[in-house]
Amino acid sequence: MLELSTSIKFVKRVGERVAEGLARRGVETVEDLLYHLPFRYEDRLNPVLMSELVAGTMSSVIGEVRGSVLLTTRGGPLFEMTVGQGLTSLKCMWFNGTYLKDKFKLGQMVALYGKLEASRSSAGRFKMIQPQFEILPAPGTTGPDAEFAMLEMGRIVPIYESLGGTTPWGAKLTSKWTRRVMWSVFEELTEGNIEAQETLPSALRQRLAMPGRMQALRSIHFPEAGTPMVELMSAATSGHRRLIFEELFYLELGLELKRRRMREREGTAFVTDATVRQAIKQVLPFHPTTAQKRVLGEIVSDMRQPQPMRRLLQGDVGSGKTIVAMQAALVAIENGYQAALMAPTEILATQHYLSARKLLAEVLSPRTGKPYRVTLLTGSLDEAMKREARGRIYRGETDLAIGTHALIEDKVDFDNLGLVIVDEQHRFGVQQRFKLMKKPGALDPDVLVMTATPIPRTLALTLYGDLDVSVIDELPPGRTPIVTRQTSDQRAEEVWAFVRKQVGLGRQAYLVYPVIEGAKDDQPELDFAHDVERIEASATVKPKRVSKKVAAKPKQAKLPTPKQELRSATAMFDELRNGALAGLRLGLLHGRLSSDDKEVTMNRFKRGEIDVLIATTVIEVGVDVPNASVMVIEHAERFGLAQMHQLRGRVGRGAAKSFCILMTGPRVSEQAEARLEAMVRTQNGFELAELDLQQRGPGEFFGTRQAGMPEFRVANLLRDRALLELAKLEAARFALEPDPAISKVESDAVWSRLRHQWQRRYGLVEA
Repeated sequence: MLELSTSIKFVKRVGERVAEGLARRGVETVEDLLYHLPFRYEDRLNPVLMSELVAGTMSSVIGEVRGSVLLTTRGGPLFEMTVGQGLTSLKCMWFNGTYLKDKFKLGQMVALYGKLEASRSSAGRFKMIQPQFEILPAPGTTGPDAEFAMLEMGRIVPIYESLGGTTPWGAKLTSKWTRRVMWSVFEELTEGNIEAQETLPSALRQRLAMPGRMQALRSIHFPEAGTPMVELMSAATSGHRRLIFEELFYLELGLELKRRRMREREGTAFVTDATVRQAIKQVLPFHPTTAQKRVLGEIVSDMRQPQPMRRLLQGDVGSGKTIVAMQAALVAIENGYQAALMAPTEILATQHYLSARKLLAEVLSPRTGKPYRVTLLTGSLDEAMKREARGRIYRGETDLAIGTHALIEDKVDFDNLGLVIVDEQHRFGVQQRFKLMKKPGALDPDVLVMTATPIPRTLALTLYGDLDVSVIDELPPGRTPIVTRQTSDQRAEEVWAFVRKQVGLGRQAYLVYPVIEGAKDDQPELDFAHDVERIEASATVKPKRVSKKVAAKPKQAKLPTPKQELRSATAMFDELRNGALAGLRLGLLHGRLSSDDKEVTMNRFKRGEIDVLIATTVIEVGVDVPNASVMVIEHAERFGLAQMHQLRGRVGRGAAKSFCILMTGPRVSEQAEARLEAMVRTQNGFELAELDLQQRGPGEFFGTRQAGMPEFRVANLLRDRALLELAKLEAARFALEPDPAISKVESDAVWSRLRHQWQRRYGLVEA
């Protein structure tokens, strides 16, 4: 008899061999299998008529196979099939489709899902490229398939992502296979009267009008007729909401527990007396904005507490986060402690080091009457310099240590570390941040994490669950708006003329390229959005092996051509130096240069000895040259929104009017066009972050694996934000204000599940 804890190998149609493959995908028990949910649905109860199809939409279509042919083309084999419904037909095409040659038979019914495109072919008004398909059972099917015919037709059919692997006889574990296994599991559980153990207190479920767990699972896998398709496709049915809420509730409860434990830890209660206030005032280079003053107040309030500070400082490009962080560092230093600032790249670490020295050069510590001591530690320093830097840090001869991940090496020990500042947090894993926090010392240091990647507040509170959040939401005075324009590379000569004109006015420019030297795979600067559309060109084709069921004639097909070659930084440096920008002083900067060469080039650019800096995205963060007023991004369609926004933030830092020019290649995808339009429309980082989230999804946007966030089984942080808010509220209420309607047994069961199953599956990192 099956139970939820039963090993998957005992499920009908699975067995030991398939179970081994499923275990590698995290499916080990019946319960694990039930949480492998459909990713979409097809309405095979009321299928869309071919005569009602609309070009440009993703559609499910059911039709009869009327002909197929395998063609030879310049781009490789192409399999074409015509599917009909009455007098209407649809052409389907699969590139490299040799494997489909003997798959279909005339008269078979097939379900297709894909994007409809207009077609001029005699085979129909529409075509589908690479559609997903399922061959449907014929009416009156007998034998082993008869039992499951009702799963494929006449109902809302769940579609599953493949679980990978094959059956012992070599068949793939398709969506159809998963449906049949799921149906068998539910049948056995029903016969055995097995209910899923409830994971939410009944009073909570009743108050939120949510179904039981088993009811929710069944309604998601096999929806009843009449369930709105729009709710199914958007995971908004009551069953979906129940499982999503449960997952987010336990996440938020775990984070609440982490925050509670953090408050129990012992940290340093820094004092902020007149000496500290004098130190802070000395380094103010301008009148701070209201947002900076508010955020500094929040940070200082945390630092006064005897518990260690854990705070995230968000601020758009150029909002003045660094000066606030330096002021926080002075609070620690004036209390007799050391501060450490960790940056993700050597260029950014060096930039922080030079900025700190400049900021502190002409001031003395009110506490000691001596200059502040700043030390740089990066991986590229020679061994003698690193040894000397580590010695100064260990002996307490350094007030502020600035560096890269070299700061967290085992060889680095601090004398009295009081504050850790982590810049561009999304570039570091959670474990790296914790490693710096755990440097030997009697007390936990305070931690201030900074990011210029705007994240909606609710998501930030979840992603950085152990951190409180502060936001600098206004720019300092004097920052000029940046004029952003999009243009094709066919107008490159006009762009270079504009760059020449700006240099003639005494300004400087950046030209940014996506690769260093040709389209190699090992280049760290390659970080494009992966949505470049397939480029198609007409090609004459001839029939190869023709299906015996239908004759075929040579025909025209649209086929992919090789991707256009990307212009690279090194190639364009040579081309422009000898061509359109001849006579100007050009510099080259990319990630393969040594640390010294990078620093020399950047210093020359800052001093105005270079007019135009040709670079890769190595300049994305940390480079501050007020005289630079032009940013040209080539192949802009290849960059993500966050990157383009960061790059644009390199200009507009002085009084001169600044420009950002987005140059694109001949083909731009719909998603890339949306990104470019957004860049032209707004400079609001939070608005751009919203679009970036929608396009890339939370997993890629946050880099969840790197950041330490769990991989969700049901929830989606972007789609389910309303439920995330509700879960956060209910988790806090459960932890802090116990509901008298929830029994102690149910309450203990929740905490037990959190400690065991939740920690086992999601591995929340303990701070």
